[in-house]
Amino acid sequence: MGLMLLGVALVARAEMTVEIVGGGASRLPIAIAPFKDETSRVREPLTPTVKQDLVFTGAFSIVPSDGVANLPFTPQDVRYPDWQGAGAKYLAVGRVDAAGGGEVRIRFQLLEVASHRQLTQGEFTVPPERARDVAHTIADMIYEAITGQKGVFNTRIAYVLQSGRDYQLQIADVDGSRPQTVLRSKEPIISPAWSPNGRYLAYVSFETKKPVVWVQDLSTGERRAVGNFKGSNSAPAWSPDGTRLALTLTTSGNSQIYVMNAEGGSPKRVAYGEAIDTEPTWTPDGSALLFVSDRSGGPQIYRVDANGGTPQRLTFQGGYNVSPKVAPDGKRFTFIRKEGGRFRVMVQEFGSHDSRVLSDAAYNERPSFAPNGQMVLYASDEGRQSVLYAINPENGQRIRLGTVNGDVQDPAWGPFNTP
Repeated sequence: MGLMLLGVALVARAEMTVEIVGGGASRLPIAIAPFKDETSRVREPLTPTVKQDLVFTGAFSIVPSDGVANLPFTPQDVRYPDWQGAGAKYLAVGRVDAAGGGEVRIRFQLLEVASHRQLTQGEFTVPPERARDVAHTIADMIYEAITGQKGVFNTRIAYVLQSGRDYQLQIADVDGSRPQTVLRSKEPIISPAWSPNGRYLAYVSFETKKPVVWVQDLSTGERRAVGNFKGSNSAPAWSPDGTRLALTLTTSGNSQIYVMNAEGGSPKRVAYGEAIDTEPTWTPDGSALLFVSDRSGGPQIYRVDANGGTPQRLTFQGGYNVSPKVAPDGKRFTFIRKEGGRFRVMVQEFGSHDSRVLSDAAYNERPSFAPNGQMVLYASDEGRQSVLYAINPENGQRIRLGTVNGDVQDPAWGPFNTP
């Protein structure tokens, strides 16, 4: 079969790096003072990761601290006029201390410079190798304290990395770091989909020379075929409560949308007609599915009750609209539109036929929202390879997650509560 299962603790060889390639007009100026003893007590200093996370959102600009004479480690050390003069609206300070048993204690405080107020704080006792996880948590806490939105820096992404005839299903930190290979095969792997609790990935593998939907436990590596019916089995999507899977089957001829128990069983068809229906995705409340159908002549996006019913057409602009994903608040959805020879990332409000372009590159695919709805992840062609981007829909800042080798395909942003 040419198939290899790899424990998720194994790090893939193709590392990814973050590059800021676009920007918004207004950002919040924040300074992150270097944490005391971070370079000597942990494997990886915290402050570079915290800075990168905050810049990643497009909401912050980092105020350099090298022009400030006395760098603080606690709120009592802060000379506020120095930081006001440097242009900082917010300041984070922290320190890393020995905690015994080989662990370290990491403490931080976030301060509003003008008012001298403490906005949030945290204390973590962890092994030194967990410092990067703590840095992501600190960035999450800073982001939420200032914006009121939950941070996504401790979430993960999934994608397929192709190099020649080698396919790897991988997961990584949201910034592309610490990639791990879940599955490797000489046959295509497509359409990874996260379960709501982040423990499982559903995906399509061609290892048996036909598309079959598998579900894999990321904590154990165990997997099972849940969609292996007559014909093609593709495009899995988890219901918000994790109990059901929507998928596309050809058991009745053309591709059609079905819903089945996530543990397996008999699938139930939810939309009827002679057209080709595919790419189901759930609304956040689990009451409905969006899907792609050519029942109007070309591929357009429709909505149907999850228990079955008459589909309602949602897209009317453009003759080719595919790959829908609904925002976590249920107010809008992102998708791909082919127009003028370009495959553009779009976003559209429910209740409106008007859509907005997020990315206008020649070829983009598989957009998905961050779990807080503040960014959209997608794959894009660049030169002769495909890379990942995350874009802020409000200010247009794009983050490039570039691979050392291979093409990155079918990205999917994971949920908040990943294991």
